[in-house]
Amino acid sequence: MNNIKTVSVKASGSYDITIGTGVLKNVGEMLNKIKKPCRAVIVTDSNVDELYTDTVMESLIKAGYPADKYVFPAGETSKCAGTFIDILEFLASEKITRSDLLVALGGGVVGDITGFAASCYLRGIDFVQIPTTLLAAVDSSVGGKTAIDLRAGKNLAGAFYQPIAVICDTDTFKTLPEKEVACGYAEVIKYGILFEKAFCDKLMQDENDINEIVEKCVIFKRDVVEKDEFDNGERKLLNLGHTAAHGIEKVSAYSLTHGQAVAVGTVIATKIAENFGICEKGTYKEVENMLTKYNLPIKYDITPEQLCDAALSDKKRGGGKLTLVLPEKIGKCILYDVNVEDLKEIFSQAL
Repeated sequence: MNNIKTVSVKASGSYDITIGTGVLKNVGEMLNKIKKPCRAVIVTDSNVDELYTDTVMESLIKAGYPADKYVFPAGETSKCAGTFIDILEFLASEKITRSDLLVALGGGVVGDITGFAASCYLRGIDFVQIPTTLLAAVDSSVGGKTAIDLRAGKNLAGAFYQPIAVICDTDTFKTLPEKEVACGYAEVIKYGILFEKAFCDKLMQDENDINEIVEKCVIFKRDVVEKDEFDNGERKLLNLGHTAAHGIEKVSAYSLTHGQAVAVGTVIATKIAENFGICEKGTYKEVENMLTKYNLPIKYDITPEQLCDAALSDKKRGGGKLTLVLPEKIGKCILYDVNVEDLKEIFSQAL
């Protein structure tokens, strides 16, 4: 194992996030330090299964964890109630007990649905996050948000449920299509816009260490989660670009990935901030330049009405108000409440 970095999270469940190259083959050995041997079920999708399940399963078995796997079709459309119930039925049929373990091996869809299943099965069993995408590594695998999508929108059923460990092997990013790597950078750029201009400046350079980037983003998120684990205040900032993004994903029938939609949503949020006179002059162009450098879209053909419809199902809506995350400048954002009835006009001016 080379260049190992560890970030500790202290929330309702405390755990370590391990970041490095070549760590997949040592998953079992690492788990031995935090949980005694038990049965383990690897939950993964059809793409990741062909690449990494054998390595993780061999490591688990070698370390004393008898392992099975559950594989579902890759893609956002699998993050649904049907797949969720199928996972629970599989666990029950295999007689998995409360002392056993789920292992989420894959990207954000796998991590979200596995974590939700872990939170519900037998009222809660341990699970481990092993993100295999940049986006999952810097965002969805950390912080304990688990969910599935409903027909009305993304992540509308779920639970706050912390893993017992996050193990990130950045070598897995090498097998990602370029589009998927770019999608991860949408979330990476989000952290810079939220918290640190110097980080954004560094991203605009040509040479960056991926382990350092993941570590930096994880620390940003860790610090927020420890202050506001259950999303009642500061953690809402992490949804920069997401109000519009969830609508864009739905309208595109998920032909746009989450990262691509977040990129467009971040541009929309910055444009709204500019229109309100909230952000410093030039912020909008800086955001566009960063996203373009990482081959991310900055526009999508969506109507104000479609965005409004998505916003009405947004988790950040409370009564007649919706909380938007808007940049004041690169490195600082604010939560800004708007009236729901004003949304159509606000979106119209930003598109």
